[in-house]
Amino acid sequence: MKWSKWLENWDMTSLKIKTPFLDMNWEPKDEDKEAAWELYVELLTRIATQPLDAEHGDEKTALESIYSLFGITRQVLKNNTRHCTEFSKIAIVVLNQIVRPFTAKWHKLSIDGELSNASVRVKFREELSLLQGRLQKYSQMLADMAGVEDLTLLEDN
Repeated sequence: MKWSKWLENWDMTSLKIKTPFLDMNWEPKDEDKEAAWELYVELLTRIATQPLDAEHGDEKTALESIYSLFGITRQVLKNNTRHCTEFSKIAIVVLNQIVRPFTAKWHKLSIDGELSNASVRVKFREELSLLQGRLQKYSQMLADMAGVEDLTLLEDN
């Protein structure tokens, strides 16, 4: 299977990836599967993919949890050596094109104290919900790469 087809299967064709890469074969190795499993577990157990009820939770803590995906992903990459290239290709793109724009915007607003404003908190939660949808797709992709049953939508929220 080609990378372009695999991304299409997961509705991730909006990612900006150079054409030569998309024409390459998608062939995850054992190291890719291990890395995908490690990050999959992290995503499933974080606000990244789990709903944040309007009456509960804290926006700053949610933002910190999303931001922590950078460090977690770096550690997963280090733990699984340079041989987890298929995982690396998608993990880096998702961090830079999906997670980073969200954290960059909201980090600045958080530092400026804007998350204490009720209307800003509502907007944060709306954008978080959109991000969560995209990261749920990503966790499903990781389950596929890891060769495990996908539990992303197991719970009735």
